[in-house]
Amino acid sequence: MKKRFFKFLAKLNKLVLPSYTKRQLDITKATKVQLAIIGWRAYVTLQSLD
Repeated sequence: MKKRFFKFLAKLNKLVLPSYTKRQLDITKATKVQLAIIGWRAYVTLQSLD
């Protein structure tokens, strides 16, 4: 059930949250909010793959 939830959340993140790789964001110049979004997306992706 946990994996299913994170798979759904990953799809929702893809629709709602911005993709900084497509924008070619320099991670050294990212704001705290952008870093938090990157971290959140990474966490959800890792949890959905486990």
